[in-house]
Amino acid sequence: MDKEYIKSNESMKIETAKDLGNFVREIRESQKMTQADILGLADTGNRFIVELENGKPTVQFQKVLNVLHVLGLEIVIQKKGSF
Repeated sequence: MDKEYIKSNESMKIETAKDLGNFVREIRESQKMTQADILGLADTGNRFIVELENGKPTVQFQKVLNVLHVLGLEIVIQKKGSF
């Protein structure tokens, strides 16, 4: 992942659960937040955060949205190939 993304407002293309997990970890760390910081704010458990950041493909979608919200991120869906 391009570290420059963290300093910009550009979009990030996510193709796998691992991509999402790596992105979430990098953004969290760039905001100097720990996994423990996310737990209470996103109303989730430590195991979930670990699994999300490790790219587990079967994490609960609403919890993913909660974590993204805490990190100030959102999901935007567009037609394939228009990125």
